[in-house]
Amino acid sequence: MRNTTSLLVQYARYHRDPRNIATHLVGIPMIVLGIGVLLSHPAIPLSPGSGWVLTPGWALWAAAALWYATRGGVVITGSVIVANGLAMAFSHWIAQQAGAQWAVWGAALFVVGWVIQFIGHYYEGRKPAFVDDLIGLLVGPMFVCAEVLFALRLCRSVREAIEAEAGPARLRDLHAGALR
Repeated sequence: MRNTTSLLVQYARYHRDPRNIATHLVGIPMIVLGIGVLLSHPAIPLSPGSGWVLTPGWALWAAAALWYATRGGVVITGSVIVANGLAMAFSHWIAQQAGAQWAVWGAALFVVGWVIQFIGHYYEGRKPAFVDDLIGLLVGPMFVCAEVLFALRLCRSVREAIEAEAGPARLRDLHAGALR
């Protein structure tokens, strides 16, 4: 079982260009929201009149939360569980507000999020991590939360471990192929 740090190190090897990281900070939340909207139906009431419902989206969130919780790294895994939960709640709200167009909103968020991701990988000059390891699809939201935590100067030991193994973030000169 790979822990949070080893998963983030592996994922970071595919994400060292700051432009790629920036596109992930936008694209991954859009993808998570799109999935949440698309999986917001059908809704099965858990208790009459309570407003609490079970949807495929909430079931997916629970399964992912359990997986994250088994990875260790309380701050990062806790933040991704909470962030994904908030995204799921917001996506269900979007699905209710969008009326009959909920599926269009979900598909649009999902597709545009992936387009943004692939633009980032153009800058990186490398394929997405999930191509080599499907677990990368779960690590993506964890990576976004970790990057936000790093920007807040939290989880320094994890950031140092990532940079020691995957190297620091860097910009590539797309024309010459040299590092700046």
